Amino acid sequence: MVVALTIVRYPKIYIPIAIIAMAVHRIPLLLQARCSFWKLLGCGKNGSFDLQPDLQQWGLLSVWDSQEDFDLFYSRSFVSRWWRAFTEEQWTVFCSPLETRGKWDEKEPFKPVVADDDYDGPVAVLTRATIRLSRIKRFWSNVGRVSDLMSSADGYVFSLGIGEAPVFKQATFSVWRSAKEMKLFAYSSAEHLDVIKKTRNENWYSEELFARFKPVGSFGSLKGRDPLKEFLNS
Repeated sequence: MVVALTIVRYPKIYIPIAIIAMAVHRIPLLLQARCSFWKLLGCGKNGSFDLQPDLQQWGLLSVWDSQEDFDLFYSRSFVSRWWRAFTEEQWTVFCSPLETRGKWDEKEPFKPVVADDDYDGPVAVLTRATIRLSRIKRFWSNVGRVSDLMSSADGYVFSLGIGEAPVFKQATFSVWRSAKEMKLFAYSSAEHLDVIKKTRNENWYSEELFARFKPVGSFGSLKGRDPLKEFLNS
């Protein structure tokens, strides 16, 4: 299994085309027989949950049987030809699942997982949730301070705010130097633990998913560079 997160940036003049792509690209993706799961995504302006969308930046999360299947999609598909015609940048990171719990639209997209309890190398984390409409105000009043803390935490490398829909379907993809440093932030930060407690006690989410991955490669550029090139090749 290969999990690919592709982020593309459109010139400002092509923002309407980017929005159209969110509808048009569903058809060719449905026809990708070797893609077991995919989600077209918008992006926030900052590196985590964000109410301000970046209308130039959009994403595709996809799960493939093999690297070769993704390569074929990237080189020949209608979606990739659209990207080459209209975007100014494309960047992709490849990941291998290490741990996953929860569901995404009632599916478990990253199973089966080959467990490796001793792994402590670079790790990518995806947290995704559908926020209950009655809890949206509480969610957004609490997550900002945690996002600010994450970007300054030891071991933090890079993150993206992504989502299927504004406001109530949100996700964060973050990359860390090691699983140990990621867990230290997750379980030693009082602010983060407080938000986790509130999500449970106040029942913020109607559905949520947590997944941990081994990042295995990246290519392309995002805002002029590959944000993981030196990190993954060091």
